[in-house]
Amino acid sequence: MVGHQECTMEEDTRDNYTPKFWRKTLTAPAPFADETSCQCQAPHEKLTIAQARLGTPVDRPVRVYADGIFDLFHSGHARALMQAKTLFPNSYLLVGVCSDDLTHKFKGFTVMNEAERYEALRHCRYVDEVIRDAPWTLTPEFLEKHKIDFVAHDDIPYSSAGSDDVYKHIKEAGMFVPTQRTEGISTSDIITRIVRDYDVYARRNLQRGYTAKELNVSFINEKKYRFQNQVDKMKEKVKNVEERSKEFVNRVEEKSHDLIQKWEEKSREFIGNFLELFGPDGAWKQMFQERSSRMLQALSPKQSPVSSPTRSRSPSRSPSPTFSWLPIKTSPPSSPKAASASISSMSEGDEDEK
Repeated sequence: MVGHQECTMEEDTRDNYTPKFWRKTLTAPAPFADETSCQCQAPHEKLTIAQARLGTPVDRPVRVYADGIFDLFHSGHARALMQAKTLFPNSYLLVGVCSDDLTHKFKGFTVMNEAERYEALRHCRYVDEVIRDAPWTLTPEFLEKHKIDFVAHDDIPYSSAGSDDVYKHIKEAGMFVPTQRTEGISTSDIITRIVRDYDVYARRNLQRGYTAKELNVSFINEKKYRFQNQVDKMKEKVKNVEERSKEFVNRVEEKSHDLIQKWEEKSREFIGNFLELFGPDGAWKQMFQERSSRMLQALSPKQSPVSSPTRSRSPSRSPSPTFSWLPIKTSPPSSPKAASASISSMSEGDEDEK
């Protein structure tokens, strides 16, 4: 078996007080007390708490004992053992675990059996040794057998087995060292949570493949739990659809916002282009004015030249008369002969002008 710190200190080349066997509880489970072959061979003198706090004796660790049921081993148990382990500079922690028979007799039914509780303690980093089937009340013979220096437990009187406090004689002997309980966590609290939410855990385990017989569930409750599981699945599907719908709506809103923004930009651009073409000073108006002026120039008659370019204009000569092209009102011819006579007279007048 693996040796531990309670072994006799032997001189080594590295250190004058290096243990011959190194403690392995950080890399291997703690051993059981009835399986270890390493016994304390140094003189076991009675210590006071003050001496132990100073780190004496130097030839062996202070042997501290803590006991309990340790059902559903939790952080509150671990913190209590940590306090027991760190009470003194050099300590060796022995943990006693009561058997199922003793526990069921004095305290009640446990969730974990004794083998499971023993094994849980072996894997706690603060434990150096586990004592199976520990006594409910500590006797002088038990303390002497395991060379126990001090007993660590919380200071609340523990009434059981017909006694107001099972640690009363330990306290009177000056061997009791108190530890602090961790509030908010205990085995009873954990069991209370399970009982309170029993239906939830029963449905959970049915989903995971446990049978109604294994869960001690009646036929009617089994059907009820399975129906509730189906309802929960439907609720979950609806919830997923709602979440996906929300995501889709959010994406549509984002895209619509982008489309509206682009539409506004295009609208501004269209209105600007329209005003540039058809506004008061737009290009269309200028183009229309230019075309109108060209049309007017094309429709208006050309005027005769005022003077010849080679001759100088005589100051005494009056300018040639201009003729206005005004329409002459004529009465319609009364007969074809009259019409022909008027046409012939107009032609004669043209020849005279030439």
